[in-house]
Amino acid sequence: MGDLNDGLRTPGALMLGGGNPAAIPEMLDYFSETTRKMLSSGELVAAMANYDGPQGKDTFVKGLAALLKETYGWDISEKNISLTNGSQSAFFYLFNLLAGKQPDGSHKKILLPLAPEYIGYCDSGIQDDIFVSYKPEIELLDNQQFKYHVDFSQIEIDDSVAAICASRPTNPTGNLLTDEEVYKLDKLAKKHNIPLILDNAYGTPFPNIVFEHATPFWNDNTILCMSLSKLGLPGVRCGIVIANEEITQALTNINGIIGLAPGSIGPTIAQHMIESNDLLRLSDDVIKPFYQQKSAQAISLLQSAIPDPRFRIHKPEGAIFLWLWFDELPITTMELYQRLKARGVLIVPGEYFFFGQQEKEWQHSKQCLRMNYVQNDEDMQNGIKIIAEEVIKAYS
Repeated sequence: MGDLNDGLRTPGALMLGGGNPAAIPEMLDYFSETTRKMLSSGELVAAMANYDGPQGKDTFVKGLAALLKETYGWDISEKNISLTNGSQSAFFYLFNLLAGKQPDGSHKKILLPLAPEYIGYCDSGIQDDIFVSYKPEIELLDNQQFKYHVDFSQIEIDDSVAAICASRPTNPTGNLLTDEEVYKLDKLAKKHNIPLILDNAYGTPFPNIVFEHATPFWNDNTILCMSLSKLGLPGVRCGIVIANEEITQALTNINGIIGLAPGSIGPTIAQHMIESNDLLRLSDDVIKPFYQQKSAQAISLLQSAIPDPRFRIHKPEGAIFLWLWFDELPITTMELYQRLKARGVLIVPGEYFFFGQQEKEWQHSKQCLRMNYVQNDEDMQNGIKIIAEEVIKAYS
């Protein structure tokens, strides 16, 4: 994050590492027009000038519950939804609520069924060693691609596991858990009387940066975490947690203790989107096709620039990143990261995403990079050109 911040201040730096969403012209125009109307009506100033309750803006919580119940038939009400200041805060609250040292002296962990997993979880425990993760099965595909699958034969759940957690689609790889994998994880969680946490920051129904079939999933044993960030509103810091009433009340209490109340501006804008029937429409018709086109364009550039057969890309199934695998690379991707950084290209080395592993040395984890594909066409072309030059140099 320090390097990314330095890069933002460095003229000419090619920022292919961070998670900022794309500046989609149609979405920027929509937010400009919407907030202009809300400013004129006084709604926006009212949101800035008043606290909400610790559960979050009441009108948005009720409006979202009604939308999800009507659209998907979920047994849900406003008592099942709480807001946080960004989904990163939500995971900090959830992980430390469920895992770590317990009142009886035991130590609980969060089980990640498929690593690599989101880097933002890694250091979120107040105490150390709160994750256990498992290597995936790797399926080699045509067109220089591959895909990760959950290896259910590896997964062991005992009394030390407090919850199962997975992102869908996954940051960093763009992997999308299949419906079957989600149903199996749900069955495992219920069998062991622990919750299933699904990180839906990029998922369906909004922002719906999903390029394969995925059925929206929730029940009262599922903690579904969503966000307004990838709609194009990362600055409003609004996370959404959909859970049973006990979890909702616990998160509401934590909000009250730590921050009094979540921010109001994001929920106010999102409630306007629900009332205008724009939230799901824009996700389906604007956001999803924009990212799908950008992803395909970046893959074409990469495959043309790096013809080496040892180079593969994880099948792009969603999210805003491509996961690049350089098999048999003579250097680690940490070293490749430093070489690219010296040339003004910032990506993220793969080693960081394999936390919680029982086996510390897995060569694959040192052969992968996370690259975002959301920058403008010129920056993407220049960045990929430099990546290709450094990879070819390393292979040679």
